[in-house]
Amino acid sequence: MTKSRAGKDEKTTRNKADKFPQATYQQELLRLQGELVQMQEWVRTTDSRLVVIFEGRDAAGKGGTIQRVSAYLNPRVCRIVALPAPSAREQTQWYFQRYIGQLPAGGEIVLLDRSWYNRAGVERVMGFCTPQEYNRFMRQCPIFENLLIEDGILLRKYWFSVSDVEQERRFRERMENPLKRWKLSPIDMESITHWDDYSQAKDDMLAHTDTDISPWFVVEAEDKRRARLNMIHHLLSTVPWKQVEQRELTLPERPKGRDYRRPPREVSRTVADHAMSLLT
Repeated sequence: MTKSRAGKDEKTTRNKADKFPQATYQQELLRLQGELVQMQEWVRTTDSRLVVIFEGRDAAGKGGTIQRVSAYLNPRVCRIVALPAPSAREQTQWYFQRYIGQLPAGGEIVLLDRSWYNRAGVERVMGFCTPQEYNRFMRQCPIFENLLIEDGILLRKYWFSVSDVEQERRFRERMENPLKRWKLSPIDMESITHWDDYSQAKDDMLAHTDTDISPWFVVEAEDKRRARLNMIHHLLSTVPWKQVEQRELTLPERPKGRDYRRPPREVSRTVADHAMSLLT
């Protein structure tokens, strides 16, 4: 393994005994998810627009946190956006253009699994943009975000920070797990050899785009359970939502059936009872 370096991203990897207790984690996560459902109802009924950006090191736990945030939310209200690499046509557009179409309308939440900050990170480090394009992004990004916020969009930006030692451990775990191998791309693998380049890119990005109007919030993500709880709690504490009074629901009585006779079940194509086969 590589030797851990000094800096915000570098922390001593915790062993399993130091992990946040599973029972406490599950209890608090469920409570926070209940508040997320209430916040969602406030967003919906007030026509608010919320954008949450998830950025950070590869394997820092962004995707898992997004899953926990959205687990009980209405997919008609909350959308997860993870854009692929830009097409040839999109490469000729204004850089922010393809992201504008993903912004929420009134009553919607958008969770950005990576965002326009690709240009400040992977595009800069891997040479996918020119120095001129990078510098233009750094000038325009704070202006772009100010326009969004001025128009009433609630914007939250989270950077998930993880050490090089823990990142490598998670990479190896994904390599050995056939259910997680899809999470590793060639670009992810190369990030190990560009650790310092990504560190500098992240520090430069924060220097230009961490503003009073549109601040960055760093999530210490060495322990995934702590990171998820801390990020969700922070989001709930910074969005000015209020509990919306729910209308009472009454289940109507089922009316008496009419003389309709349904066709026999045997004419339907029924899914085989695989579950029962496991018990025999």
